[in-house]
Amino acid sequence: MTRRAGSADLPLHGGRVPRWLAERMTRLGTVIAEAIVLEYGRDEFLRRLAHPFWFQSFGAVMGMDWHSSGITTSVLGALKRGLAPRAGELGLHVCGGRGRHSRQTPHELIGLGEQLGVDGAALARTSRLIAKVDSAAVQDGFDLYLHGFILADDGHWVVVQQGMSDARGQARRYHWLSEGLQSFVEAPHAAIDGLDQGIIVNLTDRRAAASRQGQLDLLGSLGPDGIERRLAEIDPPAAPCPAPLQPMLPHLVMPDHHDVRAEDIVARRLHGNLAAAADAAPDDFADLLLVPGVGARTIRALALVAEVVHGAPCRFSDPARFSIAHGGKDRHPFPVPIKVYDRTIDTLKRAVAQAKLGHAEELAAIRRLDDQARRLERHATGPSVEALLAEERGRSHAYGGRSVYGDEPAPAAIADPAS
Repeated sequence: MTRRAGSADLPLHGGRVPRWLAERMTRLGTVIAEAIVLEYGRDEFLRRLAHPFWFQSFGAVMGMDWHSSGITTSVLGALKRGLAPRAGELGLHVCGGRGRHSRQTPHELIGLGEQLGVDGAALARTSRLIAKVDSAAVQDGFDLYLHGFILADDGHWVVVQQGMSDARGQARRYHWLSEGLQSFVEAPHAAIDGLDQGIIVNLTDRRAAASRQGQLDLLGSLGPDGIERRLAEIDPPAAPCPAPLQPMLPHLVMPDHHDVRAEDIVARRLHGNLAAAADAAPDDFADLLLVPGVGARTIRALALVAEVVHGAPCRFSDPARFSIAHGGKDRHPFPVPIKVYDRTIDTLKRAVAQAKLGHAEELAAIRRLDDQARRLERHATGPSVEALLAEERGRSHAYGGRSVYGDEPAPAAIADPAS
């Protein structure tokens, strides 16, 4: 059976990721990847990347704009920078990227093939085919501009690529997974589904098999000129009989609004995260809490990071919730709390390092934090989303809050609009 992946519709956003955030995204994204590989293996990390909801939540927990198209570029860039020095240990390689970097993907794959002893030429052909399917075989109005190919040492892979439509102000992300893939031209990915924007051409649909074969037959018997003459003679065909729809598969549609609203978050899950952080047993977190600077706010961030590492696919239907960990670069839902962010990275890096040495207590404590959140969410209560965000903004300066607009000033230093 073909292993499905998914797709996502996202509002287009301009701008660049500031260096101070890009460096931290690289560090946090890498250590999260290490934790997942350590706990569940490389194939599971590839499956996570192929899930559009998890991918968006992964970017949100790293402080990127929670709903925008920029998450795709920034996450792939962070992983490419962070995993390269650890490729020998983790067996993961990130190729491609945006614009001219995407066009280098086949050359990178051929080089990796020689290095790893896998068929690099076949991987390069795979890369080109996938790009062609989502740009030519599926004509949905989005022009591809980003192509990322994540390859494991054993030849398994995941592809994340993205197209844009300036007219619609949207981007569409496509996820592919090698696991169980049987065909590149017949239903190879999740289903291209989103907001109703008119008729699209999808020659990868199973129902289009006769059309694909017919096109090949026509090309062989008539040639391009003959096809053009024949088309001129044909009246518009009658509307085809409706065919049964294919089963729906993961497709994420993010809203246009930039601010995080209560309706963007599943409140019971958020209250479960908060309650787990507040009720973390001292015995479980004794070692973590001895790390200088790690306190209640860092444990709250770790509760959301723990879910990104350990959560089931159904847990990521509200990516906005994960922005509560480390905010966002544009101050939505609040400025990035640099002090909290750095302590989260240091705490998780320490737990992963200890686990590699055979001392898994700290990493196990983080896993229990996720387990506890799921148990507590059934009955936990807490502040409203609006109240929580207002509290975070009020404390932003104390947490080292920073955004693309600069450092957050102390509350007393904010000018009175009436003065």
